[in-house]
Amino acid sequence: MTASSRRRRQLKDFLRAKRGALTPAGVGLPDAGRRRTPGLRREEVAVLAGVGVSWYTWLEQGRDIKVSDAVLDAVARALLLDETSAHTCTCSPG
Repeated sequence: MTASSRRRRQLKDFLRAKRGALTPAGVGLPDAGRRRTPGLRREEVAVLAGVGVSWYTWLEQGRDIKVSDAVLDAVARALLLDETSAHTCTCSPG
């Protein structure tokens, strides 16, 4: 496994964990009833971050894509990350 793929894997796991720890009510979204899995949906994170659903999905899947600092900052804000966690998210995924 290369350093780049290892870093994408770490970011993938990190984003999933942070997304799973949030609730819709916790980020100001309406409660849509019962969910199959805990946390926010990928679509909800994408809307909160102002990025496309496919783009966020690819990022969370650990795909080899070029992501701007602005997108990573927006995702960090959407996931309500503190400064230390935001640094983990905003370090280059590739």
